[in-house]
Amino acid sequence: MVFRAKSQTRFAILTPSRLSMPKVFRNVDVNKRRHQNLLADMQRLRGRVYESDGAIRRNELTADGRHKLNIDDNSWHVLSLDSNGEVVACLRFLEETDASGFDALRVRHAALARSPVLGARFRRAVEKEIEQAHNTAVGFGEVGGWAVREDHRWTPESLRIVLATYALLELLGSSLGVATATFRHGSATILQRIGLSTLQADGEEIPPYHDPNYGCLMQILRFDSRFPNPRYREWVVRLMSDLTNAPVVCGENLTGVFGRVWRGFEPGKLVPALQECRG
Repeated sequence: MVFRAKSQTRFAILTPSRLSMPKVFRNVDVNKRRHQNLLADMQRLRGRVYESDGAIRRNELTADGRHKLNIDDNSWHVLSLDSNGEVVACLRFLEETDASGFDALRVRHAALARSPVLGARFRRAVEKEIEQAHNTAVGFGEVGGWAVREDHRWTPESLRIVLATYALLELLGSSLGVATATFRHGSATILQRIGLSTLQADGEEIPPYHDPNYGCLMQILRFDSRFPNPRYREWVVRLMSDLTNAPVVCGENLTGVFGRVWRGFEPGKLVPALQECRG
C-alpha cells in the first residue's frame, strides 16, 4: 500500500450508554448533545462511504443520509476528526463479553452463519474464541463500522484508526473478538497485516465468502488486542497515550469508574512508556 502525506487529525471517543469509565481517561465530557452530533456525523460518513461502495442501498439510510444501527448506542466508537471537527474515519467496538453464546452475538446474522456447508464450522470457530476470552479473563466483542472519507483513504488514516481501536481495547482491559471485513479497497488484507487472523475450527481456516447483502467477497477475522503485529506495537502504545488525553464524549452520566487493567502489554514496561510519550 502506498500512502499519501500524513493527514492532520485528532481522536475523539464516543462511549456506549450506561457504562463505568476507566480512570485512565483524562478528558471525559458528559454532553448528550455533543455525543448525538458526533454520532450523527459518524453515521453520515458511513452512509456516504458504504453507499458509494455499493455495500448498501439508499433506502437503507435515514432521510438525512445516516447509516444508523441499533447497536451504535451500545458501542464504543473511535473517531478521527479533521481541523474543522468533521469525522474523517471511524471504527466501532461492540462489547459482548456477557453474551450467553453464539446466538446472542451480532455476528450470528452474518450470511456465513446460514451456509449449509460452513455455518456449523463458523459457529464452532466463534465459540472457541469466546471460550478463550473467558479462560484468559479478557473481554470479547465485535469490531465493525470501519469507514474512511475518500480524501483520507490513501493516507495513514486507514491504518491509524484501526491501531487506535487496538489501543482503546487495551485501555479497557484487553479483548478478543471478531471483525467482518470486505475485500473492497484491500480492507481484509490490511487488517491481517495489522494483526488480525483467520478464524479456525477443526484445524481448518474459515474461508472468505460472498455476502449477497453487501454484494462482495467478505471474510470474518479474529483479533486479540494484546497481540498486534509486532511492527505496530510501539505505535499502539503511543496511541494509548493519545487516547488517554482525547475527548471521551458520553451521552449519559457515568455509573462508576474503575482502575486501569493492562493485560496484553507488560505493565512494568507500559506505564513508563506512556509517561515517556506524554513527555
